[in-house]
Amino acid sequence: MSSNTHKNSLLCPGCRKLISRSVPVCPLCGMKNPASRFKNAVMFARFSNPDQLVTTLISVNIVMFILSIVIDPRLGSLNFSPFHFLSPSNQSLSALGWTGAYPVFYLHRWWSLLAANYLHGGLLHIVFNMLAIRQLAPLVFREFGINRTIVIYTLGGVAGFFLSSLAGVRFTIGASAALCSLIGALLYYGKSRGGVYGQTIYSQIGGWAIGIGLLGFLVPGINNWGHGGGMLAGLVLGYLLGYKEKKRERFSHRVLAMSCLVATSAVLLWSALNGVLFLL
Repeated sequence: MSSNTHKNSLLCPGCRKLISRSVPVCPLCGMKNPASRFKNAVMFARFSNPDQLVTTLISVNIVMFILSIVIDPRLGSLNFSPFHFLSPSNQSLSALGWTGAYPVFYLHRWWSLLAANYLHGGLLHIVFNMLAIRQLAPLVFREFGINRTIVIYTLGGVAGFFLSSLAGVRFTIGASAALCSLIGALLYYGKSRGGVYGQTIYSQIGGWAIGIGLLGFLVPGINNWGHGGGMLAGLVLGYLLGYKEKKRERFSHRVLAMSCLVATSAVLLWSALNGVLFLL
């Protein structure tokens, strides 16, 4: 290939096939203006390693948990009850952005709907949620792709906490609303795909959903509205975004995923700043 041909070619941001830079519409996928600098910047900003993304997600949760303990160390955090060991204080969680009806509707801390997904009430709480994410996220990545998974996890967590706030839950935290959105998306996938594989996924993930439901009624203090809202949001998002076998990943999915990542980064930086100011 000559140097001139190389200069006049590019990878389409939509289908990632080599096309001419001068075409107004990609002849392979129909994307308009494929030579747009913005569209190409988004294309090269994508994630390609699901395992690395899961590790990053878990690491961020752990960092936020450690911060919640450090900014307001109390003797109560050394309670050796399995449900209260290493529990952050209410003051710490408030500074970092716990959410619920009171923070959202009375204090107008709308950003807490996102921040609270990365806060946990104790060691057992975060360990359970991170183990569940480690098991479920790779399956969602495989069937929906990285970008759609990011959108489902982020928006599903926010939607679950918003519904629980509407239901009157005053304060809530945890990754379980976002985790339940992954479950909801997989339930939709299994039912929609059908066949032996789809039915197997539906049955296995249905077991997760039933287990979380039973846990919510047996263990006091669990936000069942958040769990249910997250699952419902995951079902809806799974339907709207589609999965790999039904709908090819689009440029809009990458834009949504990047927007979710930017919003999450900004909110967590704001959350950490509030925590540092509380410490001072």
